[in-house]
Amino acid sequence: MSAVTHVVLVEWDGEDRSSEASALARDHLTRIDGVDSVQAGPSVSTEGKEGGFHWMLVVRFRDHAALDAYLPHPEHRPVAEFIGGASARVMVFDVEDASGAPTLS
Repeated sequence: MSAVTHVVLVEWDGEDRSSEASALARDHLTRIDGVDSVQAGPSVSTEGKEGGFHWMLVVRFRDHAALDAYLPHPEHRPVAEFIGGASARVMVFDVEDASGAPTLS
């Protein structure tokens, strides 16, 4: 079984809510079985190529079954509802980690 990485990009509707969203993600998503890691925050890039997005959430799952269980999980709801209510635009991208893929260095 391959791990899955779940990426969420958010453009806030009005004021920057990144701190609140990051705290919610850390507090709730780490309680879900099958979640291996949670990273969240605003971009620190100097390139300026965020395309209007202000905040990113990256959740790494043990496998695709863990991602499937995460979506309806009660600990996911507060994060999803907060993002849905405070955002102008959201993009989600999930990628399955290729087993045996070479590591870039």
